[in-house]
Amino acid sequence: MTTVGELVREGREELRRCGLEAAGREAALLLGGLLAWNEARVLARDDDPVPPETERRFRDLLDRRREGEPVAYLLGEREFFGRPFAVDSRVLIPRPETEHLVELALAVPLPARARALDIGTGSGCLAVSLAAERPAWSVVATDLSLAALDVARANSRRHGVGDRVHCVAADLCGGLDLRSFDVVVGNPPYVEEGVVPFLSRDVRDFEPRVALVGGAGGLETMARLLEQLTALRPGVWAALEFGFGQAVPVATLVAREGAFEAIDIRTDLAGIERHVVFRRRA
Repeated sequence: MTTVGELVREGREELRRCGLEAAGREAALLLGGLLAWNEARVLARDDDPVPPETERRFRDLLDRRREGEPVAYLLGEREFFGRPFAVDSRVLIPRPETEHLVELALAVPLPARARALDIGTGSGCLAVSLAAERPAWSVVATDLSLAALDVARANSRRHGVGDRVHCVAADLCGGLDLRSFDVVVGNPPYVEEGVVPFLSRDVRDFEPRVALVGGAGGLETMARLLEQLTALRPGVWAALEFGFGQAVPVATLVAREGAFEAIDIRTDLAGIERHVVFRRRA
């Protein structure tokens, strides 16, 4: 019977031949997912035998990974803010930098029973994280994709906040009474149309395009969202994510609306300008 170590080494070599930089770790993660082991346990149990059916499934996952399918989709989940979230091709894979939006919202001084809005929720990672961190909050999570909302609902139930995360089909926040919210977060599409062919294959060919592309210039969706957010109550804070190199045009868009103040650009842990924070002007 093939051992854990033999399979991991074989997987590592196959993925390396495809040019995947994280081949070693990915092989261990894929096998660990099948065995319900964490990465450390996989590496520590080198000589353990692997059942033939698990070996067959592992080789199937390697084939799919070689075709570019993201590891998170192969495993069916991705960790975000310390919690596992179910993900598949209906939603974007949560990124570590987006966790800062949770931190920014939690840092705002709000009433104990605050009402938060997550625009373009996807997997629900932002909405669920806010509700889990603040047990008295209620959160409305919007998305244009009904399929994405199904994933978000499943994740809210998984983490025990389904009664406080309300998933709503909407184009950004169109049709909502924005005066009822105390804080807003969002990760709108911001990739330029012309950049799509140059994205990595796992993003370009597998993640939902509607959640990635923000128009020809990348910021058309952001501009529409900011126009809608002018309906917020005075004093309400919002935090939005944007792409690499977009800090200046995003700050300009926020300032141009004339309805916002205290505009601040925040960096992620890599030092990259990634989020804009602002407040509805009184």
